[in-house]
Amino acid sequence: MTLLCKHGLLYSLLLFVGFGFSIKTDAQEKVNKNSILIITSYNPAAHQTSVFISDFLDEYEVLGGRTNVEIENMNCKSFTEASQWKAAMHAILSKYKENTPKMIVLLGQEAWASYLSQDSVILSSPAICSQASRNAVILPSDTIDLKTWMPESVDLFENSLGKQHVRSGFVYEYDIPANIHLIQHFYPETKHIAFLTDNTYGGVSMQALMRKEMEQFPELDLILLDGRVHTIYTLTEEFSKLPAHTAILVGTWRVDMNEGYFMRNATYSMMEASPNVPTFSMSTIGFGYWAVGGVMPAYRDLGRDMAREAYYLEKHPDAESKIAVIGSETVIDSKRAKVLGLNTNDLPFEAKIMNTERSFYEQYFYHIWVGVAILSILVLGLGISLFFYVRVRRLSLELLRSEHNLREAKDRAEEANRLKTAFLANMSHEIRTPLNAIVGFSDVLVATGTNYDGGEQEGYAELIKLNSDLLLHLINDVLDISRLESGRIILAPQLCDVVQLCRQAVTSVEFTRKTSNHLSFVSVFETYEMKVDLQRFQQVLINLLANAVKFTVDGTITLEFQVEPEHNRAVISVTDTGCGIPVEKQKRVFERFEKLDEYAQGTGLGLAICKLTVEIWGGEIWIDPEYTDGARFIFTHPLDL
Repeated sequence: MTLLCKHGLLYSLLLFVGFGFSIKTDAQEKVNKNSILIITSYNPAAHQTSVFISDFLDEYEVLGGRTNVEIENMNCKSFTEASQWKAAMHAILSKYKENTPKMIVLLGQEAWASYLSQDSVILSSPAICSQASRNAVILPSDTIDLKTWMPESVDLFENSLGKQHVRSGFVYEYDIPANIHLIQHFYPETKHIAFLTDNTYGGVSMQALMRKEMEQFPELDLILLDGRVHTIYTLTEEFSKLPAHTAILVGTWRVDMNEGYFMRNATYSMMEASPNVPTFSMSTIGFGYWAVGGVMPAYRDLGRDMAREAYYLEKHPDAESKIAVIGSETVIDSKRAKVLGLNTNDLPFEAKIMNTERSFYEQYFYHIWVGVAILSILVLGLGISLFFYVRVRRLSLELLRSEHNLREAKDRAEEANRLKTAFLANMSHEIRTPLNAIVGFSDVLVATGTNYDGGEQEGYAELIKLNSDLLLHLINDVLDISRLESGRIILAPQLCDVVQLCRQAVTSVEFTRKTSNHLSFVSVFETYEMKVDLQRFQQVLINLLANAVKFTVDGTITLEFQVEPEHNRAVISVTDTGCGIPVEKQKRVFERFEKLDEYAQGTGLGLAICKLTVEIWGGEIWIDPEYTDGARFIFTHPLDL
């Protein structure tokens, strides 16, 4: 099976593998050149294997690795198939002979042993290993009886077989002498060690290591409880026949001679058959309910560590070999030790104590909750008393709030009166200015006895017209604000090309204002039709553009049109590079009669008219507070008015 380094594809294929389906396509049959080849002992859908592969791919991608990852599965089960693993590994490696991978990742004991057992080097690719032991056994030939075979334990660091191509990785170390010393510490009268292993490669390799290490303890008798020749039922009988002064050391247990898979229920049966026999574990099997403790490897997920090793080896192909040994730690089950009457205090060695005494909360659970109930009753009584106090207090606060609201209403009325007075004064000034110009230049033109050439007369007429337009604009603003506030404005929507309207507004303002600013229109649409009130829409556009021109000198003014179909609205913005508006004053500019610059021309009604108009057609208008290079006014218009 080949998987590319893409998570979605990986998980989908793992799901199919887990249900026993086999899918082959041309892309899967084709071997990618210079890939990273992962050879797993077990089905990739198995939990431990899938976690490793997922972590490996995640970390490799985070590091920046881009090489494709190929996965081959040996699908190893019981040790009965051991004679086939060597050939299976040979077939996998031969498959990649023409397109040699950058490196080989060996995942699991069986893949590890199968690689070390090859008679010759098939691929020159460097290998890295994981979920394996530094102690292995070389796989046998087809002629050997696997049930009675007693192989020799081979140490990776003491034998050159296969090591020349194993460049990096992580291997576990099973410290049998430390386990024996632990047993002798708690049970110094021990004479027999019953060692339990199952019908897997891990069980056979542990047993070979056990036989080798027990040569250091000639005073102890080794009893082998071998899953290759026993079923769970015969093993239970063997446990019941163990002699006195025997300690059980559990290696691994998963498969018996009939290739039946047993997990915790099997070890429970063994525990019940030997309830008084002290039991220790060197691989976490039986720990927490049967084994009192053990010296075992500090197991952890290695997927991300292996990804970092692979990435480093890919970037530094000439780096020296470095195979890390994951050491062991002593773990004691405090609860089980207490049942067996063992003292775990003042141990002469460092140990991790698990299942310690219950916490204070666990020990006094009922006492705590009775106290909580009594306290709750007292709190409830206090709460009832506080209720009436709070109620009286709330009434007092409401009276104070009413008084405060009355004061605010009075202040608003006074403020409105002040604004009206200021408005009348401002209007008098604004109207008088164009009227003076109109009357003055009209008198000049009609004055008798004065001869003007054509250019002067045209200039005077232009000034009269300009001031007449200004006066008309002021009067229109006053009328508009009055009609808008009284609700006498009725929209007359019609289907229009709003993009064209925007362009016309920019052209109109640019022509009439004769400004030194650069005005532009931006939109992704060439045309866009929707229903708008033509007059009111243009009025808002021109008011905002004219306002931007007024406060911008030699800058740029941009009108932008966008559509947000998910919100059923069009968004129009006018952005300038002028003096800008302070954030604390941005809300005030939309108020009636409000002028932030008292010396600027105008009545302060233009933005108020824009706000009322936009709200009539169901839109919103605001100033972008995040824009600091000037001012940006934004308003919206429904797409289906």
